[in-house]
Amino acid sequence: MEMALRSQTTVATAVVIVAALAQAGFAQNALRYEVRHEHWLRDGSGTLVIDQRGVSYQETSKSKRKKPERLHHDQLNYEDIQQLYISPQKLTVVTYRDQVWRLGMDKEYEFTLPTGETFAAAYAFLKKRLDERLVAALADDEVQPLWELPVKRLGALRGSEGALVVGAEHIVYRTERREQSRTWRFQDIENISSAGRFDLTITTYERAKAHYGSMKEFHFQLKQPLDERRFEALWRRLNRSKGLSILTSLEERNQVGK
Repeated sequence: MEMALRSQTTVATAVVIVAALAQAGFAQNALRYEVRHEHWLRDGSGTLVIDQRGVSYQETSKSKRKKPERLHHDQLNYEDIQQLYISPQKLTVVTYRDQVWRLGMDKEYEFTLPTGETFAAAYAFLKKRLDERLVAALADDEVQPLWELPVKRLGALRGSEGALVVGAEHIVYRTERREQSRTWRFQDIENISSAGRFDLTITTYERAKAHYGSMKEFHFQLKQPLDERRFEALWRRLNRSKGLSILTSLEERNQVGK
């Protein structure tokens, strides 16, 4: 009897130790940021936590009389995120929740960092955990270029100038314009197309505000001509990454379309 009690005690102690170690490891993997939370009518400040489960926010503003606004009981799991936009100093989470008072628009949470701080560590953490729902509004300097071209991105009112960098598994648009840079993994891209040697369009899974729920297109004017072989190789890699059966050449694609 005594041996049985000792055995049970040992097992219970081991469970507690394992749970404590797991919790400690979990806490070490969490990223914490002191942020401003943009509300519809007012702003707040608090702590944003990004970990293996998802994103959580705890408001700490002492001036607020109302209870702190929380994300899904302090935790918004990754499967509850419709899109996560991240730039060097801003992070926006789009949920699946409808806002009746805003005609059913999906509820968003926007967080900004103080000047001088960045979400670089958060991007490195999230790009390994989120699929095409991650929108990287920044240029990933770790992408090794196969080739690049100087370009202008066309905009509705104002464009931006920079460089289009093509890597083995990424396309990067690098520009000095704030929040205009992008890093796309091939899985983030639905299609690429070209109307000529000085034109390239990248269709992505990023939400387009002008067309609710649709994909977003990025139109580029190329300052140098795009070699047809480069475009064909890029088109092949993109489609091969999707596991699609592709034709052997652009000429064959054109023949099928006739």
